[in-house]
Amino acid sequence: MAELSTLARPYARAFFELQHDAGTLAAGQSAVDAMAAVVAEEQVARLIGHPAVSKEELVALVQGASGDALSDDGLKLLKVLADNKRLALLPAIAEQFGLLKDEAERRIAVDMTAAKPVSDDAQAALVAALSKRLGRDVELSVTIDEALIGGAVLRAGDLVIDGSVAGRVDRITQALTA
Repeated sequence: MAELSTLARPYARAFFELQHDAGTLAAGQSAVDAMAAVVAEEQVARLIGHPAVSKEELVALVQGASGDALSDDGLKLLKVLADNKRLALLPAIAEQFGLLKDEAERRIAVDMTAAKPVSDDAQAALVAALSKRLGRDVELSVTIDEALIGGAVLRAGDLVIDGSVAGRVDRITQALTA
């Protein structure tokens, strides 16, 4: 998986810089998301690299299925990827583009896995605290996992804060067995 990210990064960065300079980051995200969704479809994924399918046919297929989301710049990216036999990278490119866009817009997605439902007031307080700590606007998504027993686990990029009871039990077990 890391290899895909490594290969996708230069394409994502180049497309991001082009869209950033043009002031069309939202349109750029829509374009790469649409193309990524098309190539992620099982039927299309099987056609990528198939010797009987030309790169022009693949470009036309992805372009047609992407609809209005595909700008001229998006079409240029699509053609470059087809020329370099890199269409399969589109989902990773979309992910990398999103990370670059979030960074530029000073926004971060935080995933919270909680043992029990979290009130709106508690979520708002958490968002305010995280925004202050991370220096960014926080977009919080909450999922429930009763296996945590109590507490919650927060994930924001590479940052993981494990405040769950299950996490504490694991750390105590490791300390006692070490």
